[in-house]
Amino acid sequence: MTPPAGKIRFDRNEVSGAFGDLGTSLPLIVGMIAAAHLDATSVLVVFGALQVVTGLVYKMPMPVQPLKAVAAIVIAQQVGADVVYGGGLAIGVLMLLLVVTGSLDWLARIVPKVVVRGIQCGLGLQLGRLAVADYVPSGGMAGYALAAVAFVIVVALLGNRRTPPAPIVLALGALFALFVSGASAPAVAALGVHLPVPHMPNVATVMSGFVLLAIPQIPLSLGNSVLATKQVAADLFPERSPLTIRRIGFTYSLMNIVSPLLSGIPVCHGSGGMAGHYAFGGRTGGSVIIAGLGIATLGLLFGGSIGEVAMLFPKPMLGVLLLVEGVAILSLLRDLTDRPRDFALAMLLGVVAAGLPYGYLVALVAGTVLARLDRPMVTS
Repeated sequence: MTPPAGKIRFDRNEVSGAFGDLGTSLPLIVGMIAAAHLDATSVLVVFGALQVVTGLVYKMPMPVQPLKAVAAIVIAQQVGADVVYGGGLAIGVLMLLLVVTGSLDWLARIVPKVVVRGIQCGLGLQLGRLAVADYVPSGGMAGYALAAVAFVIVVALLGNRRTPPAPIVLALGALFALFVSGASAPAVAALGVHLPVPHMPNVATVMSGFVLLAIPQIPLSLGNSVLATKQVAADLFPERSPLTIRRIGFTYSLMNIVSPLLSGIPVCHGSGGMAGHYAFGGRTGGSVIIAGLGIATLGLLFGGSIGEVAMLFPKPMLGVLLLVEGVAILSLLRDLTDRPRDFALAMLLGVVAAGLPYGYLVALVAGTVLARLDRPMVTS
């Protein structure tokens, strides 16, 4: 049962939901810290604090996620820290301009729901492919066995409000890491409070970040972080007051203006993260707040040992969480099954978004044009 709007809970289901987005966020955060030589304490504390604020503001499982296109570019091209911070600031300012000029609302009006579903389909396909092709096989036969056991636990307990599955799966993964993979328990780097390191990007790094990171990221953010997140919130919490595009865009922009000033990574909201929290039991902002407090604590105490901490979350186990998140997103397409033309278009756009370079931009633009040319296909 979904609690009343405005109420935040901290029960076992919110704890379980807190881990619903772990498979997506943790590897990207660790990868960016290593590739760009970022200050781990700053990244984790700022990321966690933004989670807490978001949970308090929205009072629903509206998690904060690393920007996926940005993370992919940073990890692949070994982008420097200054450009990461400059890119985050550029993204925040650009989204703020879209909000205050009304351009974001205009985009929400012209992009049909079937196109949003197509973008969600693309994200679900990407997460599923990443889970099956990369995460689950990474541990060899032992990893397959871990994934199989974790999958059985998730299937057996998914939706169980008395015994939610995520804590059990995480404990299983930690035991596997310690006794099978040979990981060591991380040592506390230094006890005490370690605050984020302030940073002020200069004009040159902001411009470099705009070209290298903001331009590839914004189309994905418009589709998944804003339009699709609004739709998922309406799907999962129809009884609550609907989120507005302007509000989502505003918090997105503010997060990315604040984060780089404290040496944090560029972040977003995300439909996949919300679906993941919901799938594992989260129904209020409590799941996001719990996740944020946990991540911030990791930064405060284990910032110097983040690589060792990450080893306690083996990739086969994360792959199962990621697969469930992907399936949860794909299940949202069920409201199109009674309209075969819409369903076919959404599936086609999903394949385009997941499979082509700049696929989300192509799907957003081409899907909107196709849907508008065939007016009966457009439904809201």
